[in-house]
Amino acid sequence: MNDNLVKLVIISGRSGSGKSVALRALEDIGYYCIDNLPVSFLLELVQTAKNNYPKLAVSIDIRNLPKNSDSLNIIFNEIKNNDQIDSTIIYVDADDAVLTKRYLETRRLHPLSKNHLSLDEAIVTETAKLSSLAMRADLRIDTSNLSIHDLANEINKLILGKVEKKLVIVFESFGFKNGIAKDADFVFDARFLPNPFWDESLRKYTGLDQCVINFFLKYPEVDRYIKQLDDLLMEHLLQIERSNRSYLTIAIGCTGGKHRSVYIANALYQKFKERNLAVQIRHRTLDKIHN
Repeated sequence: MNDNLVKLVIISGRSGSGKSVALRALEDIGYYCIDNLPVSFLLELVQTAKNNYPKLAVSIDIRNLPKNSDSLNIIFNEIKNNDQIDSTIIYVDADDAVLTKRYLETRRLHPLSKNHLSLDEAIVTETAKLSSLAMRADLRIDTSNLSIHDLANEINKLILGKVEKKLVIVFESFGFKNGIAKDADFVFDARFLPNPFWDESLRKYTGLDQCVINFFLKYPEVDRYIKQLDDLLMEHLLQIERSNRSYLTIAIGCTGGKHRSVYIANALYQKFKERNLAVQIRHRTLDKIHN
C-alpha cells in the first residue's frame, strides 16, 4: 500500500438527488468530508490532504462549478493522472419527476431559482450545466427508488469494496418493468431467453436457486449468450482500464428482475471473479424483495 496515497471521492449530481446523504455515508466510514467545495480549490486541497486527510470526500454541485468547462477538464485530468491520488467520481441522480416531488415535499428552493426560473426550468438548466461532469463520473447511482438508508448502504458497499487504483467491475441485475438501469455503462437485455416464470413450480424462486439454475442449464442458447457477453467485455476491458476509470457497471435486465437477469449477472460475476479481477454483484429487484 502506498502510504502517501490520497483516497479522494468526489460526489456530484443534480440538486435533490442525494448528494448530502452520500457525503454523510462517507463520513461515517472515516472520510473527511467537505460540502460545496469550489472546484478551483480541489487540487490545493488534495495536496494538503496527503499529510492530514488521506481519505477525503468532497461534494461539488451547480453552485461551485467553474464558468469555463476547460478549467474543469484540466483539474480532473490532473487528478486522474496523478499516481498519488486514488480518485472516484460518483454522480447521483434521479428522474425529473422524482426531483420535482422532493422539492415540493420539502419546500426547498432550487439553487437556480434565484435566476427567476421555474422549478422545471431550473432542473433542465442544471442538467445541461452538469452534463460534462456527469460524463466524467466513474460511477452513477440512480436514487429514484432508493431510500436514504438504501443510498447510504450502496455508498458503503461500493467504496469499502473498492481496490486501490484498480478497476472495479460491478455486475447488476434489474427488471425492465421497474425501468431501465440508468446508472450502468453497459445494459444487456435477457428478455428473449427462456423464462422460468412460466413454470409455476419455479416462479417463487430466483436465478440464485439451484432449481432455476438447472432450468437454464437445459438451454444452450443461455450459455451461448453468457459467452458472447463475456467475450465482448473481455475484448474491451484493457482499453477501459487504461482510461483510468474506477468503476465499470454492467447491467443485465429481464422482465421482472428475478430469474434470467439474476442468473446471467451472477454467471458473469463468477467468470470475472475467477480471473482475480475486482468485481461486485448486486441484484436490484432481489434487494428490494429482501428489504
